[in-house]
Amino acid sequence: MRPIRTAALLATLALPAFAQGGEVTLDTPLARVGETEITVGDLLAARQALPEQFRALPDDQLFSGLLDQVTQQEALAQSVEEEPEGLPYVVDAARREQLAAIALNDAMAEAVTDDEVRAAYDEQVAAFEGAPEYEAAHILVETEEEAQEVRAALEDGADFGELAMERSTGPSGPRGGDLGWFQAGQMVEPFQDAVETLEPGELSDPVETQFGWHVIRLNDTRTQEPPAFEDVEPQLRQALQREAVGAVVAERAADADIELLEPEGVGPSVLSTMSLAD
Repeated sequence: MRPIRTAALLATLALPAFAQGGEVTLDTPLARVGETEITVGDLLAARQALPEQFRALPDDQLFSGLLDQVTQQEALAQSVEEEPEGLPYVVDAARREQLAAIALNDAMAEAVTDDEVRAAYDEQVAAFEGAPEYEAAHILVETEEEAQEVRAALEDGADFGELAMERSTGPSGPRGGDLGWFQAGQMVEPFQDAVETLEPGELSDPVETQFGWHVIRLNDTRTQEPPAFEDVEPQLRQALQREAVGAVVAERAADADIELLEPEGVGPSVLSTMSLAD
């Protein structure tokens, strides 16, 4: 009798046309090692276990190498005179893992549709009102009197950038006082409060912060646009899939009526004091 193989669980994999004529199935034999047949399913299972970069290789580069690998592994396996007592548990674990993955994949495919992803976008992203942003420049001086002088000079027609390079003590002075774009909360509170009261092109009265006295000019404002659906679709889908997985796991576990037996003498130490190879 042919040994039980976990490859039989991979029936959902697409089968490449390894042979011409006839129907190719998972049980189509490709080689024999003693009395044991090596089948298409065995090769597909071996390919599935490869690192991703090797799975991406063309079929004609993988086929003979995988067949050699599997036949050699079978020859080595047959040379073992006594199978470990724990081998059936390893086989059961592989079977359980594959079937659980199939259950989750099926659940996610049903639970997360394109319409639901779009609805999540409309609710969470497209309807989001972007935070306002401000573009401003300032001239920083040490005293209120100096700030009043700066403001008066600007009202008389002085060039803001030139005056900032000449008189501002802040790090933005060499840039003509330019602060670029910033959001609410990025500037200290008295400064931010003053910015939010201005219209584009308007100058503030002198504003005191721990850094000194500022004369601020608001250049422009804008509101962040929400990202396009195509840019966030993968993240939204993954988030919905995680929710679906959690719900499915909880539901199936409840339906299975799981009972923890807690046999006498069994505790966490069993993980390090026993081995499947024993």
